[in-house]
Amino acid sequence: MALTREQMAQRVARELKDGYYVNLGIGIPTLVANYVPSDIDVMLQSENGLLGMGEFPTEAQLDADMINAGKQTVTARTGASIFNSAESFAMIRGGHVDLTVLGAFEVDVEGNIASWMIPGKLVKGMGGAMDLVAGADNIIVTMTHASKDGESKLLSKCSLPLTGAGCIRKVLTDLAYLEIENGAFILRETAPGVSVEEIVAKTAGKLIVADDVKEMTF
Repeated sequence: MALTREQMAQRVARELKDGYYVNLGIGIPTLVANYVPSDIDVMLQSENGLLGMGEFPTEAQLDADMINAGKQTVTARTGASIFNSAESFAMIRGGHVDLTVLGAFEVDVEGNIASWMIPGKLVKGMGGAMDLVAGADNIIVTMTHASKDGESKLLSKCSLPLTGAGCIRKVLTDLAYLEIENGAFILRETAPGVSVEEIVAKTAGKLIVADDVKEMTF
């Protein structure tokens, strides 16, 4: 069975390490804030100028002026700092973010990512994604494995305008966790109940099945 959005966020949260500064992109990545392991200390950064983002608020905690880059209301954890977006992007461009989690429309075997434009469709635009992929060495893309029409999003070559080139090494989809190495997707983990055969069938780019593939647990 394909992972839910919440399970995808929960799996990505396992990539967090103590002391990390982490930027969460719009969409599924924002949910990662709800699954930060309790035994580590992580500072979540939002490019609109918040360092120390907490979980999504309850109704009692809601403050309409406290938002993330996707204009969702959020909370601020103890020790949080609020500043202008110029300082936020200086942090990103200066390479001070340890991990970036982004959504995408397409990723290919060369580590290219397309996440900002679909010709003929109204999409929010680039936002801070181009700065994030240029300023971070450690990026995880999280997205559905295929489109609603069943077309693979893991390709030999991206067909949409690129956000960044050669910058993606890890992809978490609703079916699998994969790494990108030497011009291929390497299958490392499968979602519970999802067969290797289904993942192979829904991956358009070159796919190598690792010898030690394991099934995710939740």
